[in-house]
Amino acid sequence: MTGIEPTGDAPLRALVARIDLSATLLRAWPLTGGVSAEVTALEIARADGRREKLVVRRHGAVDLASNPPAARDEFALMRIARAHGLAVPEPIFLDDTCDLFPSPVVVVGFCDGETEFAPLDLGGYVAQAAAHLASIHAIPAGPDLTFMARQDRGWSDRPSVLDESMHEPAIRDAIEAAGPLPQRNPDVLLHGDYWPGNLLWREGRLAAIIDWEDARVGDPLADLGNSRLEFLWAFGPEAMEALTRTYLGQTTLDVTNLPYWDLRAALRPCGRLGGWGLEAERERAVRATHAAFVAGALARIRSC
Repeated sequence: MTGIEPTGDAPLRALVARIDLSATLLRAWPLTGGVSAEVTALEIARADGRREKLVVRRHGAVDLASNPPAARDEFALMRIARAHGLAVPEPIFLDDTCDLFPSPVVVVGFCDGETEFAPLDLGGYVAQAAAHLASIHAIPAGPDLTFMARQDRGWSDRPSVLDESMHEPAIRDAIEAAGPLPQRNPDVLLHGDYWPGNLLWREGRLAAIIDWEDARVGDPLADLGNSRLEFLWAFGPEAMEALTRTYLGQTTLDVTNLPYWDLRAALRPCGRLGGWGLEAERERAVRATHAAFVAGALARIRSC
């Protein structure tokens, strides 16, 4: 749940008029899959008869509490990413007046593509995903990204209750023993949630990388660790290793701290997995895979 009231047609029509006074709203429909934002698709007609699809994003209370200018930052980031040739939606319009909606909105171009969790060519899928991740990390954390939050290299205090079913005590012990980390790689742009659910595909090509609300600047291994776990869950260990090999083959990173970032990724579902709504069999598989991932990271971090 996003904690956002559904958007009616009247403010959407007014928003379209702000984008293009001569344009007409033809239809609007909600897009599923958003967790931290309300996402609505629009089809508009331009004065010359062209029809165009747009996407309106409104951030939820959690995002706005942690970063009040989230909409403005997302719009600026989309411009920067597009300028660097990344496959991201085109930023169309930012309305942060809050006189049409209770919170700011970002309007981006509609990406004609779908998520793929059973690709016909898994090798090609993984190779493209790895290459695009490397392209994101080719953008340095320079002056253009000073508005971005930094990925921390330490970790917060332990919660009062740890998820022993997912080995949280051992994960936290190893993280706390290793961090905060020395700077081994230059800070770069991070997507923050690079997983198959945020990759849109069209005719076998990666068409767009979406949902940038968790973007940060920091060590690229933070993104890689999260993606490794997500690709392991989605496609298995061979796909995870192929993603890693292909990605590292296109970078010159110091990978000393990859086990640490693997454990940071493994900590994310701790205490939360039960709320993901997985079927019992799927949850058992996710837990078993997670346990193997954690065991491998612990063995590697202890050998460093």
